[in-house]
Amino acid sequence: MTVFFQLAVTSALALAVCAGAVHYFRTVRATRPPVGVFDGRDIFVMMGFVLALPYVYLALPGAVLPVVLALVFAGGLSVGYQPVIGNGRLRWALIAALIAAVLGAHLAFGDTSAPYWILNSCVVGLVVVSATNINVQGGMRLRNVAWFLLALTLYDAVFAWVVPLTEELSETVQGYPFAPAAGLRIGEDLGAVVGMGDLLAYALFTTTAHKAYGKAGLWTGTALVLLFGVVAPVAALHIAGAVTGHVPAVMPAQVFFGPAAFIGHLLLRRRGPERRMAEIVFGRDRLGTPRQRPSRTAPARPSPSGPDLIVSG
Repeated sequence: MTVFFQLAVTSALALAVCAGAVHYFRTVRATRPPVGVFDGRDIFVMMGFVLALPYVYLALPGAVLPVVLALVFAGGLSVGYQPVIGNGRLRWALIAALIAAVLGAHLAFGDTSAPYWILNSCVVGLVVVSATNINVQGGMRLRNVAWFLLALTLYDAVFAWVVPLTEELSETVQGYPFAPAAGLRIGEDLGAVVGMGDLLAYALFTTTAHKAYGKAGLWTGTALVLLFGVVAPVAALHIAGAVTGHVPAVMPAQVFFGPAAFIGHLLLRRRGPERRMAEIVFGRDRLGTPRQRPSRTAPARPSPSGPDLIVSG
């Protein structure tokens, strides 16, 4: 029962953020930060941020941590959904209502209750969707995401199995509202939680793959997310429990998804160069096809536009 519950919940969450990010990408023009072109230095900076963030959370006093998380959520929602809700007062009123709903559910029902996790998951999912599109529409490409996820593989493995930072962070945020994770808990027996970083990784890869290679990239990304972002970590969690007699508290999902995503990037790259934002016509059902490599005998034609962790219950 626990295995099927975790598979159902994690699949629903992963597919929801990927579908939401792709829909946002196709219909909304995000506020583009002045990042220019992503390169290796940007990946290095992002990894530095990923490395530093858990230590910042752990260093915060207990009473300050949920306040900081709430502010992070509110800021991400405001920036990401400014193109959707241009009226600032209305946007902040809705954000305040969401934050208050999460806090109210936590106070009324507790941090293991279904209402709290449903509301918190909605907020986390919305933040992931907006953060994905700020990066993808701002210039991040599939190859950048692939290398970033490959680096996260090492990060996840080290801090889950060598230095127990992931488990320590998970224990630190327990009991407080605004957990940087999505999931569902029903009592003390059933639980499935996916880290916000894992959801962001899935959404980034799927959206950049769709941006780069259209439907082929979208289906490839979705399949890899389901197989290596959902099934593989959940299966490994319970296999480890059956072998050792003790179910691990955390299972680093990027150990499975990162290498698979990188291989998926290499396979998609055989289709040709990645599409750029300027080559995509938005607001249509079909976003066009990837650019074809120019022939040696004919001039090139322009393309037709057309975490983190899984915690057992």
